[in-house]
Amino acid sequence: MLRNKTAVGGRRSAVKEAKQSETRITNGYDRLLKILKKMGSALVAFSGGVDSALVARAVAEALKEKAVAVTAISATLSERERLFAKEVAKLIGIRHIEIEIDELSSAEFVANSPHRCYYCKRLRMARLQRYAVEAGFNFVVDGANIDDLEDWRPGLKANEELGVRSPLIEASIGKLEVRTLLDELGLPFWNRPSSPCLASRLPYGTTVTREKLAQIEAAEEAVRALGVADVRVRHHGDTARIEVPGSDFQKILAADQLSRCFKKIGFKYIALDLDGLRSGSLNEIIKPSK
Repeated sequence: MLRNKTAVGGRRSAVKEAKQSETRITNGYDRLLKILKKMGSALVAFSGGVDSALVARAVAEALKEKAVAVTAISATLSERERLFAKEVAKLIGIRHIEIEIDELSSAEFVANSPHRCYYCKRLRMARLQRYAVEAGFNFVVDGANIDDLEDWRPGLKANEELGVRSPLIEASIGKLEVRTLLDELGLPFWNRPSSPCLASRLPYGTTVTREKLAQIEAAEEAVRALGVADVRVRHHGDTARIEVPGSDFQKILAADQLSRCFKKIGFKYIALDLDGLRSGSLNEIIKPSK
């Protein structure tokens, strides 16, 4: 009898937790809409990733025709991600435009120090701010969430300097809530793997070039052709270091043609990272001072 009571109590506790979680998530989205409505009009820095997609969806709901999603087109954005951003904007129902930006014109960005993202974000957001002013939008917003505050994100400093707002942070929404909300909103890409810019595959101190970015893009497409959804190809000069989830190791090892393909792209050596896929693995050497 005691076990029955315990089991019932456990189920009640689980139901209570689920309801509290659901309420927390719903309240988060309500806070997000309230923040956006007060802006009056907004331009979303839109990559098509889940974070900026949630912001764009909420901005479209809160501000209707006074909202626009802008994707910065450059050598650091793969063609796959560019096309996906267009599809997501259409699905969300927000006006979408593309603006070309050349990060490779920035010597600081090309030098690829641990602050590379700061120089990239500074360049991109300044351009979007100019467009926002010209087009009559009150604010530029991005998809940074509260989990980004715990990682190495020098681009957040550029946002602060330029007055770019991060409504997910303001609404205290993290990555898990982002995906949960997209799912509840009926958006089918809620569980799509993240795909940072191609420059993030280059170790700090390695000069960023158009050729290297193109090699990374081609190599990752070759891996995806094997049925691997989530991949990073880290560019270490002549060596390509492949990061995929452990469950996909066999697909890589069984692909006889992959080595030939990578060598045709320009790599001499191909390595499979036995630690598997880690987002931001090249940041592991950084110990940011706080």
